[in-house]
Amino acid sequence: MPSEDRELLVPFIPGDGIGPDITIAAQTVIEAALNKTTDNRVRIKWEHLMAGQESFDITGEWLPRATIDRIEAVGIAIKGPLTTPVGGGIRSLNVALRQVLDLYSSVRPVRHFRGVPSPVKNPEKMNIVIFRENTEDVYKGLEWKRGSEEIGRLRQFLRSDLGVDISEDSGLGLKPISEFASKRLIRAAMVYGIRHHRKSVTLVHKGNIMKYTEGAFRDWGYELARDEFSDVTIFEGKDEGATDIDGKILLNDRIADNMFQQILTRPDEYSVLAAPNLNGDYLADACAAQVGGLGFAPGANIGDGVAVFEPVHGTAPKYAGKDIANPSALILSGAMMLDHIGFAEAARSIEKALEMTISDGFVTWDVARQIGSSSYVGTRKYAAEIVARI
Repeated sequence: MPSEDRELLVPFIPGDGIGPDITIAAQTVIEAALNKTTDNRVRIKWEHLMAGQESFDITGEWLPRATIDRIEAVGIAIKGPLTTPVGGGIRSLNVALRQVLDLYSSVRPVRHFRGVPSPVKNPEKMNIVIFRENTEDVYKGLEWKRGSEEIGRLRQFLRSDLGVDISEDSGLGLKPISEFASKRLIRAAMVYGIRHHRKSVTLVHKGNIMKYTEGAFRDWGYELARDEFSDVTIFEGKDEGATDIDGKILLNDRIADNMFQQILTRPDEYSVLAAPNLNGDYLADACAAQVGGLGFAPGANIGDGVAVFEPVHGTAPKYAGKDIANPSALILSGAMMLDHIGFAEAARSIEKALEMTISDGFVTWDVARQIGSSSYVGTRKYAAEIVARI
């Protein structure tokens, strides 16, 4: 706990659609948790940054350079969902922000909160943190349209130089996975697992088919663990019989399609998953579906010295300004932010208070609809109930 009063600067981007509604709610909860757990010695100073529709309307830019520079200078930010511009230019503001700041780890903790409806029998068994590589694989966007000049040249090269024939009616994409990007992502997952006393890190890949990309991801993961974490790592199939396991973490791997079965049939056997981009994308949403959906799915995009925290869901513009949106994902993203910067007690207080609020019957419209209830509270009231339980 800090020994003297201080101010904590937190840049925020309200976002589009329901973004401003849930941002205000999340800010009240984050402030309350920090104030309570530090005896009011640490206070947040919020700094409004522009991006998305708000920014475009005022500046003509969807993602101003000043916003990027400020996040980089401060080292953290929290944001609401951003709209994707229609037409040319930036394909996705969220992706653009990750790429320009080199936020290579997409971190998605997935756990169930008592009282949230779920499609599975035992959602409480799900408590997994997914580390998804954020810069390579399909996120590179390296693809060419069927019939284009570029694809004709690629087909010719593949045929003449490599002896590979591609059907003329094909589109074509490339899937780069590098040792550098793979190892830094897996390193982040290992460090997280060790610091948070997680029991295992599982490398998720399709290396049985794609041996030199996803198979290499797996191999580089084991190599990294041997080189940098050998004193704290137990390797599946090799060290399980070891007696000195205190403070150590199990490293294993699973084929991606099998992993989807595992998260349904035995999720409690897994703790941290590290995956290339596409596998991690699928797995994160599939896990979230088991614990109530994207309304309870917080997220962070973390690089070296910079981290941006955000909910996974979209802007839901038809609910904007109606005090009806569920702010849970952004509130939980705020808890992740507090944990990331050293206020773990405040983070845990948010999670506990949110679960108590739901268990006491205070839920937003989306949750009430799932459980068949006509009783629900608005966005602001829901946040106030969480604050009352911190």
